[in-house]
Amino acid sequence: MLTNGEFYKQLTTTRKDSPELKACMENIVAQILSKETSFNKPGVLLGKIQSGKTRAFIGVIALVFDNEYDVVIVLTKGTIALAEQTYKRLKKDFKDFVEEDQLKIYDILHMPDNLPKFVLQQKLVVVSKKQTDNLAHVMNLLEEVYPDLAKKRVLIIDDEADFASIGFHKDSSTDEIQLNKIASQIDALRLKVKTSTFLQVTATPYSLYLQPEEVPAEYGEVFMPKKPAFTVLLPTFRGYVGGDFYFGKNNELEPLASYVYEEVEIDELEILHHEDRRSFKIEDAMVSNKITMLRKAIMNFIVGTCIRRIQQTKNSERLQKYSFVVHTEHSKVRHDWQEQIVNAFKEQLTESARRNLPELHRLIKESFDDLRRSLVLVSTPIPLYAEVESSVINAINEDYLIINKVNSEQDVHEMLDDNGQLMMMTPLNIFIGGQILDRGLTIENLIGFYYGRRPNKYQQDTVLQHSRMYGNRKLEDLAVTRFYTAPAIYEVMKRINEFDLALRQAFEKGAQNAGVVFIRKDSQNKIKPCSPNKIMLSSITTLVPFRRLLPVGFQTDYKTKSKNILDELDGKISECQPEINPDVPFLLDLFSALWIIDIIDKLLIFEDGFNWDISAFKASMEYLSKNSTHVEHRGKVWCLIKRDRNLSRMKGEGFSDAPDTATTEGVVAKKTAKDIPILMLFRQNGLEEQGWRGLPFWWPVLMAPENTRTVIFASDFIKEPDGDL
Repeated sequence: MLTNGEFYKQLTTTRKDSPELKACMENIVAQILSKETSFNKPGVLLGKIQSGKTRAFIGVIALVFDNEYDVVIVLTKGTIALAEQTYKRLKKDFKDFVEEDQLKIYDILHMPDNLPKFVLQQKLVVVSKKQTDNLAHVMNLLEEVYPDLAKKRVLIIDDEADFASIGFHKDSSTDEIQLNKIASQIDALRLKVKTSTFLQVTATPYSLYLQPEEVPAEYGEVFMPKKPAFTVLLPTFRGYVGGDFYFGKNNELEPLASYVYEEVEIDELEILHHEDRRSFKIEDAMVSNKITMLRKAIMNFIVGTCIRRIQQTKNSERLQKYSFVVHTEHSKVRHDWQEQIVNAFKEQLTESARRNLPELHRLIKESFDDLRRSLVLVSTPIPLYAEVESSVINAINEDYLIINKVNSEQDVHEMLDDNGQLMMMTPLNIFIGGQILDRGLTIENLIGFYYGRRPNKYQQDTVLQHSRMYGNRKLEDLAVTRFYTAPAIYEVMKRINEFDLALRQAFEKGAQNAGVVFIRKDSQNKIKPCSPNKIMLSSITTLVPFRRLLPVGFQTDYKTKSKNILDELDGKISECQPEINPDVPFLLDLFSALWIIDIIDKLLIFEDGFNWDISAFKASMEYLSKNSTHVEHRGKVWCLIKRDRNLSRMKGEGFSDAPDTATTEGVVAKKTAKDIPILMLFRQNGLEEQGWRGLPFWWPVLMAPENTRTVIFASDFIKEPDGDL
């Protein structure tokens, strides 16, 4: 029976935990007390990135201490930074208990080997990195140093559980599939304890759920995920901002979100790789068109911070310090070069302020005008430009701006504050770094993120964890928040967010017990099942009920090249369309639908950073058609044809992306597409005054049916079985 004793009561009262959070923590401990867990069937706390998972599992620790547990081992990501952050958070939250000699907290590397009985009779929390030497120390602690601890009730918390905890590799010498070493160590650790509970904490649970029941496994059409002993979803707190704001559709904040993304040219990211005076001279940092967006990003950060601090002063609020992150490279050498550029720009700003040069005033005004577009969407009054300009110049003159290069664990160790967060010494803090700035590290008041990581293979959990701008964000701060990256990178992150959202919704609905469909096309162009471990996340398409797929970011080809192709396409579509009731949906055979899509593709030319994954479009249509529960509909799609459309090529500062209208065609499509998809074909007139080239064209939109099961289509995948699965 669950007991809410002094540890839990005092902690939750001091922290002023919400009823929703307390219900979540109590649910977890109730499950811990009633269900047997193991490495193969762990308990799982599933939260979103920067959503308060550490706060939640610290509350769980307090509550298990009230329920006859004596020892908790917290396993963190294998970096000094995150281990230190976790250790400091524990020390802060349990400060009173430590002072009252009820609890001791140790980093495994600094835990004495001669603790007196007085200490060993207290509750113990041991923090260890998921690193082989650290885990070996934990094993030695239980086996040799304090073997009596192994006889007590122990809770093992695996934080960032998808990182290193789960995984398999193929032994090249034996050709056998084996558990990764760290995963094996964690499993062995659990077995050393007489009574243990295993709780995994994660925001990216794919490697936990999407595991074979046996290794190696034969994958069927539906890949059956691993079933944890229990899963508890961490509720998001009020003010939480995540992927829907930056990459998806958030109805409440959508107008504000439309101003967040700023496009960076790939050429600019190349400039940040290394010094090359033939293409960029560092003394021109304030005026060069080679780093236009980096300069704008820094100015928006400075101006945005000054605006917020003026607003806070007028509202008698505490003045906040703000942060900006540059995360484009893994290499320390490149971080050095980026630091040189940003420092050069800072020095030139300082000189311009001292001499009152017009270029500085122009940059301030440009940023003010840019931020004003989103500031008008929130209720807090916008300061006058003269106030902002004066505040910015003062910030520059008084050296409010500090640049921090963070590319080693020692850097982060020295920069963490008492709360385990990156220390902000001044009102304006720029952090330049690589992987050390990702997973788990909290960066407070982050209102600018210049991102350019372009790995050869995008990993779902890694890319999501790079998103340090998630978390608790005030609406007024979001109004001056900007995210800078290249279109191709943004599209990948958008796809990954869709994937994350679809799988999370499947988990919430209990679909992890039914499986998620992973498909690809083989060398014979046939659709076949695909292991989720083999998908390349830069080329995925996620299908959920009523998901729309369509090409965006294109121009039509020239008339002279395309007129005959268009005539052929017009003839085929007219031939398929019934004469009676031509404006309502009709059944179209899949072969004709696929042919139409192939011909449409010949008429479209895509801008840099945009492409139409036609393979995914066609495969999705084929899969959804052939797997209909209604036999008579298999091999067919619904089709809706509309002509004489005049949609402009551009919508605001971006490309148009809605040839279908939600209140007309969208309503019809949702009423029609129940068990097979609907293909909507819109014949646009392609007028030059609307940004086209004067040639009509067909714009296709595919909508998944209402009864769609969560489907992940991989256009590209890892073909060789060797290496990590």
